[in-house]
Amino acid sequence: MADRSRPTASAARYGFTDSRAEEQLRAAGWWDATGPSAVAADVLSALSRAADPDLALRGLDRIREADGAGWAELDQALRENRTFRGRLLGALGTSSALADFLAANPRTWHSLTGKKSTDPARYAELLLEKVRGPDGTLVTGHEAEQVLRSAYRELILGIAAADLGHLVEPGLEHPHYAEVASQLTRLAEAALIVGVAVAEAEVGAKAEDTLAVIAMGKCGGRELNYVSDVDVIFVGGADLTVATRLASTMMRIVGNACFEVDAALRPEGKSGALVRTLEGHAGYYRKWAKTWEFQALLKARPVAGDAELGREYSELVAPLVWSAADRDNFVGEVQQMRRRVEGHVPSEHAERELKLGRGGLRDVEFAVQLLQLVHGRIDPDLRSPSTMEALAALGEGGYVGRQDAAELGASYEFLRTVEHRLQLRRLRRTHLFPEASDTAELRILARAIGVRPAGGKSAGEVLLAEFRRHGQGIRKLHEKLFYRPLLQSVANVPTEALRLTTKQAASRLAALGYAAPDGALHHIKALTAGVSRRAAIQHALLPVLLDLLADTPDPDRGLLSYRKVSEALEETPWYLRVLRDEGAVVERLAFLLGTSRLVPDLLARAPEVLQLLGDPARLTGRTPAEVATSLRAAVRRQPGLNASVAAARSLRRHEMLRVACADLLGLLEVRRVCEALSSVWVAVLQGALATANRQRQTELGRTPAAIAVIGMGRLGGAELGYGSDADVLFVCEPTGGVSDAEAVRFASSVAETVRQMLGAPSPDPALVVDADLRPEGRSGPLVRTLESYRAYYARWGEVWEAQALLRARFIAGDADLGERFIAMLDPVRYPDGGLDAARVREIRRIKARVETERMPKGADPTRHTKLGRGGLADVEWTVQLLQLRHAHEVGALRTTSTLEALAALEPAGLAAAAEVESLTEAWLLATRVRNAGMLVRGKAVDEIPSSGRDLTAVARVLGYTSDDDPGEFLDTYRRITRRAHTVVERLFYEN
Repeated sequence: MADRSRPTASAARYGFTDSRAEEQLRAAGWWDATGPSAVAADVLSALSRAADPDLALRGLDRIREADGAGWAELDQALRENRTFRGRLLGALGTSSALADFLAANPRTWHSLTGKKSTDPARYAELLLEKVRGPDGTLVTGHEAEQVLRSAYRELILGIAAADLGHLVEPGLEHPHYAEVASQLTRLAEAALIVGVAVAEAEVGAKAEDTLAVIAMGKCGGRELNYVSDVDVIFVGGADLTVATRLASTMMRIVGNACFEVDAALRPEGKSGALVRTLEGHAGYYRKWAKTWEFQALLKARPVAGDAELGREYSELVAPLVWSAADRDNFVGEVQQMRRRVEGHVPSEHAERELKLGRGGLRDVEFAVQLLQLVHGRIDPDLRSPSTMEALAALGEGGYVGRQDAAELGASYEFLRTVEHRLQLRRLRRTHLFPEASDTAELRILARAIGVRPAGGKSAGEVLLAEFRRHGQGIRKLHEKLFYRPLLQSVANVPTEALRLTTKQAASRLAALGYAAPDGALHHIKALTAGVSRRAAIQHALLPVLLDLLADTPDPDRGLLSYRKVSEALEETPWYLRVLRDEGAVVERLAFLLGTSRLVPDLLARAPEVLQLLGDPARLTGRTPAEVATSLRAAVRRQPGLNASVAAARSLRRHEMLRVACADLLGLLEVRRVCEALSSVWVAVLQGALATANRQRQTELGRTPAAIAVIGMGRLGGAELGYGSDADVLFVCEPTGGVSDAEAVRFASSVAETVRQMLGAPSPDPALVVDADLRPEGRSGPLVRTLESYRAYYARWGEVWEAQALLRARFIAGDADLGERFIAMLDPVRYPDGGLDAARVREIRRIKARVETERMPKGADPTRHTKLGRGGLADVEWTVQLLQLRHAHEVGALRTTSTLEALAALEPAGLAAAAEVESLTEAWLLATRVRNAGMLVRGKAVDEIPSSGRDLTAVARVLGYTSDDDPGEFLDTYRRITRRAHTVVERLFYEN
């Protein structure tokens, strides 16, 4: 064995350490008795820049020995052709396997002399040429494998030479990592195509209409390594027997010649059929497939065989992939799978594993795929099978911060480049970074990547530091994107490394976007003061929380709210534990606190909702009916009126906070928000009425009247917002032979008790029971009998009252009385024959007067959600006029719901589909914006803020990102409502 411990002194100047170097240089004609030959200076300089000069020189020497007759030509090319020199020496100095190939095929170096050393567009053509016999037919069997192996290795050489040449000859054009991965993928596709062609020749059948090859994994993502298994799935036509023979033959040919073809990702894995029909795949994926299989299908792409069959497969699986996130516990399963993969890494390799370890390639890929599958359901821009393309799209789309996307992309590219160079060494599949003690391998790897010595550190030391830095950065961002703050990682950092001076901390907070960094520092100090366990956990939480709050509309208010909530809950034992252990809770809580004034006030008094933030299914899972049932039961169990009302308030507070959190986080669409808020209001009224009724009955010893509560306005339509009052009518009926007057007195005392108890001052949003829509308004009696209502509406009822009764529905009290009252109203609100022209004019006049008198002075009608152009009133008045005119003959219009009435217009021929769509869109948007205003400002508001943080916060609630201009949201609102107002002008005034 050669002695490498005593390098030739003069040859060492060029980086050679092998004692045979001078002898080999002399044999090449580049060294004479006095040293390096003058004509070979450029070649020797280039050799010195190779990743491993000894390996490069040894490879040249083997080629010379294998083809002595051709050496002069190669020597001349090396001296005169700088591009060729860089390519050949780059490959020889990096890969012993490519050196072996060139020694066995010494004339192959000619393929590197052209303008391009590789041409992806011709890969399939070149491989097919090689497997054709003299008569033009394809060779088969072992001969085909041998020919294909050599041809494939030659094309690998061309890719590697173009990839590495610039390292030997600086200034040469060199491909980006993504281009190299794409070339390797194109070559693998070509090998599969040729493999299918040879299989057709062997089997005696065509793949057309019979077999499609679907690339998966890195091949599907166009991001293959130099040495990879190629994951595939086979789709068969009608004749599965022939398709299976073609598939297995192709796997053998390509596997023996180029790379292993792995079909383990197919349905049921290795125990499943190798080939299935489209219907077989469809049945499996719809019934049996696990979450990870849909994640894998994200990269599925047809590459060989029958193109039409492949296209049909892609169209089949795409909807399944992009609905996978709807599966129960989807995010949890993806996270669990990543932890399981990480757990398979041997502990002795954990710090060096490029692919599966912490901070490795899988961390990036899992994070990106999770975000793709969650957000790609509605954003086609995210549906790229390429990790790098998808990551860029996530950054551009605002799903990931641009800086985060850039850092993650750079680190991913670095690790993939390291992986490529490691695999090139011997053309073997490996993902293991050299040990820190292996300085020789680190040096060669660093030079192959282009890392140079810096700051007094060797190239290997610089590479090792870079490897660790990128790994740490990937892990940090992986945790962030997987919705878990880096609590444990931060806790492992020494305290001194986290400590900042006041000036440094203030500068950082200012850079993060805090308007009052000194105030923020004061909150931080208060939260972390002392040496308690609580302070220690806060100290670990705050670095994460500050960054999260910085991405909200009002970081300063968010931090203040966090401090208030933390101080209010400091004796709650699970509070900090939930924040520490459930990363999704921290992320969502930060957004809520930095966006809403209403949520922090409620959270301090309903902290149990915090535990729901980590699980969207629990946050949104309770139906309004379930909530109402539990609220009524809890109120019924209380010993008295005060306790009952307190219980109702508490449960209403919990439910309002739960709905508000789900709404702010985009987990509830506006219809469900209104339904939930209306349902809990109804339940509160039901519980309070039942309790007040029982108390009054106990005092009197009898029940003089049955009482029913009729919901009106938004309560009647189940369209309440966060700040809505409860518009009601109270109706009674004598029982036990008492007079109407006695019945009314009893019912009035009950109704007044309900109003006073619920309307008492409270820190929660008000519980105002408003009966002003009753006959004669505030001057009329609070409660009337059923017959009194009947007589009033028959004799005195005005058209506006009939309009108000369109929303009337029974909500509490005696159900039989309530149903009879509603039946009595139907002829009033759905008048036989509709409205005459005079009453239509009266409604139009009233609407005009309302808009003139009730619009606040100075309000902008383009921003007023209630009375503004195309706002709630515009849509509702239009719908109600059409109900009054046509509900007597159109049964679907007999509904208290604005949206249901809108949906009935087009089938009834009362409006065009586009008009209904415009009105519905405007109503939903105005309702969402009105609700968002209440959430953001903590009080009921009808006008959208014109600028500032409140506008930004409202826009964020509506789904706009921190990178979006909130003015775009305002423009969108105006455009939608302007279009709706045009429809209102026609439907309300022209007909």
